Amino acid sequence: MALDVNSIVDQLKDATILELNDLVKAIEDEFGVSAAAPVAAAGAAGGDDAATKDSYDVELTEAGQEKVKVIKAVREITGQGLKDAKGMVDNAPTVIKEGATEDEANKIKDQLEEVGATVTLK
Repeated sequence: MALDVNSIVDQLKDATILELNDLVKAIEDEFGVSAAAPVAAAGAAGGDDAATKDSYDVELTEAGQEKVKVIKAVREITGQGLKDAKGMVDNAPTVIKEGATEDEANKIKDQLEEVGATVTLK
């Protein structure tokens, strides 16, 4: 038994939305399938999804009023010397930590915001 594809397509063109909806439901019931898009595919199509992100870059956006305290905090976080930490703060926006876990990134963000810096997680 061969399907007449052109005939089926013509019938679908003339169908109402309600008829097409009934057809989809009947196919789902008959074959045990779903016409809904998989959640993973929908999330991937949407771009970066914060719920599935596993690493963050901590970016110092602005040093704020207490620049010396921010430099000390950056030194503590990165383990770099005074000159390198000062250079990072002076050249803001700059990434302080790359590939941090969510908990680590939030901890660093809180630490820098406590001393007056503005921080963005990317």
